[in-house]
Amino acid sequence: MTASLAPEVRRLVVATLVNTFGNGVYAAVGALYLTRGAGLSVAEVGLGLTVAGLVGLLASTPLGVVADRLGPNRAYVGFLLLQALTMTALTQVGSLALYVVVAAVTAIADSGQRGAKGALIAGLVPADQRVRTRALLRVTTNIGMGVGMALAGIVLAVDRREVYVVALLANAATYLVTAALVRWRMARVAPVPSAAGPSGLAALRDRPFLAFVALDGLLSMHNAMAQVAIPLWVATATDAPTWLVSVLLVVNAAAVILLQIRVARGTERLAGAARAGRRAGLLLALACAALAITDVTSGTLTVVLLIVAALVHVLGEMLQSAGGWGISFELAPPGGQGQYQGAYAMGHQVGDLLAPLVLTVVAVSWGWPGWLLTATIFLVAGLLVPVSVRRHPRWTTEPAPVPA
Repeated sequence: MTASLAPEVRRLVVATLVNTFGNGVYAAVGALYLTRGAGLSVAEVGLGLTVAGLVGLLASTPLGVVADRLGPNRAYVGFLLLQALTMTALTQVGSLALYVVVAAVTAIADSGQRGAKGALIAGLVPADQRVRTRALLRVTTNIGMGVGMALAGIVLAVDRREVYVVALLANAATYLVTAALVRWRMARVAPVPSAAGPSGLAALRDRPFLAFVALDGLLSMHNAMAQVAIPLWVATATDAPTWLVSVLLVVNAAAVILLQIRVARGTERLAGAARAGRRAGLLLALACAALAITDVTSGTLTVVLLIVAALVHVLGEMLQSAGGWGISFELAPPGGQGQYQGAYAMGHQVGDLLAPLVLTVVAVSWGWPGWLLTATIFLVAGLLVPVSVRRHPRWTTEPAPVPA
């Protein structure tokens, strides 16, 4: 896959594959380690994750400024090393207080590396190839995460604290390897002097951009929809076999791997990216409508509708991702990619905080009325994405307006 890629893109792919392999291992074993190995309760783990989410949200944009000023390479390496440190520290957690501290610092490091990585892509890749590169890296992420989660099955089968610790340390090692690849294998993107870039936290004063970030955050709730809401809905509200949950998750992962790059075509410029956001909202709304119908169907019809919902959902998911990448890159002023990428990540962080409430309490618990309300949220958010983009000053440089 990497043979025909530009050297810098190929190096980004390799670094991402290493990093996400470790993340996949931790995604599969982390919760069980914290409850069985570290002795925390489920409620304590939830509290720590909530605190971490809020800390990461507040730190995201300021840390993006750090990436601009230090240079994305140096910042990215620093945040990866901090993640290696916090993952190692997690093996020593034995109390709620220590866990909250480690989780909060981890969130800071994670938010920082997201903005730095976005700025690094913007600096290494020509403008018309940035979205394609993001799409390729998303495919790579799915592959790396999938392999990591599969191998983590060995850890889960043994189910012993010392094996969980080895898995966490292995994840820490992948951060070190990724940092080494960024430090010694990638071209250096120069830092932006404060006089040459946007002043202060310009992204947080950019109202049209923040409006887009908020709308994109609502659309990003599709992540929890695939991983939490649909599995719960299948298991508790339909007569479909529970093994269908695995089928739907495989369909989602396979579609992203096979189609994300193709779906991202045409989203390199603002007009195409804004259209993708609008279409994403429509498709996610249609997926919710299909799920609502399964509240009153049974048998084969329910299974067919669930598969249709999964397919429509993943197409909307891919369009939302591609549109968000294109808009976030294009609306960032020269010298401000780090902070704008950090601010862009805030939308997804807000979506992650809202999604459990909206999708479990409203959609799953209320049944078909809840799914229709969720569909309305997605539809309205998607329709407003082009509106927010058209109101941005940088839209005047775009040659092709979004059709009505």
